[in-house]
Amino acid sequence: MQTFETPGFSVGEFRETDTVRYFRTAWISDVHLGTRGSNAAALLEFLRDHEVSTLYIVGDLIDAWQLRRGIYWPQQHNDVIQKILRKSRKGTRIIYIPGNHDDLLGKFYGAYGNIQIQKHAIHRLADGRRMLVIHGHELDTVVQNVKWLAFAGDVGYQFLVSLNPAINCLRRRFGLGYWSLSAYVKKRVKDAVGFIGKFEAAVVRYAENYSVDAVLCGHIHSISIRRFGRVTYYNCGDWVETCSALVEREDGVIEAVNYYPSAALLGKGNFSAAVSGAGRERF
Repeated sequence: MQTFETPGFSVGEFRETDTVRYFRTAWISDVHLGTRGSNAAALLEFLRDHEVSTLYIVGDLIDAWQLRRGIYWPQQHNDVIQKILRKSRKGTRIIYIPGNHDDLLGKFYGAYGNIQIQKHAIHRLADGRRMLVIHGHELDTVVQNVKWLAFAGDVGYQFLVSLNPAINCLRRRFGLGYWSLSAYVKKRVKDAVGFIGKFEAAVVRYAENYSVDAVLCGHIHSISIRRFGRVTYYNCGDWVETCSALVEREDGVIEAVNYYPSAALLGKGNFSAAVSGAGRERF
């Protein structure tokens, strides 16, 4: 278990008696609807269990790259879209920041009722801190400069992700919890670990241009909260490997919430970690 110096820490578990939780803000990223690796069921449980004033979709909600290769769109993926639209109609403010897999939405920046599509956002936390919100592909040199390699890497990644359901079906037979092969391989490859570290530092350097106290992104499917000097780096994870999101309480405390697929099948979220003022944060 890694530990990072960050703003404050607390841990809690969901219980069967828990009802809908209310938060000021939530951030989700990298759902990759349209792929077999998308854990739409887990995301639906999260959206049902949480009500928020503002929901940020931090890119790659839909995977247009994969849909160009072949159409895969089960009912649960449609249910996610309908659930988000229903929240918007009921008053939730939706801010959609396109990523590299759904960059076609960059042609439609603007307001559509309670849904705002924009390149990036500045979010004011309840404790007064200013946070830059971006998807993060802007700082990925492979995506920006060697697109054919990015597409090739995506094909290999999707293959690893496609093996996860079969592996976890077997693990459940032996009473074992959820485990992601793709996440394991990514963490074991030294180049990938080095890339994540460089990516996080690059995002923070980019955020300094906006004179903010924090920056939040997605893109690399690696949930994290770290302090780089005076800037706090947040990554809200994904709904392929970690099934995670970040939520902001009314006092400005930010919680990291995990909804692993096996837990989602039971209708339970199974872990949350909160961060605020000063202390330690763990994942």
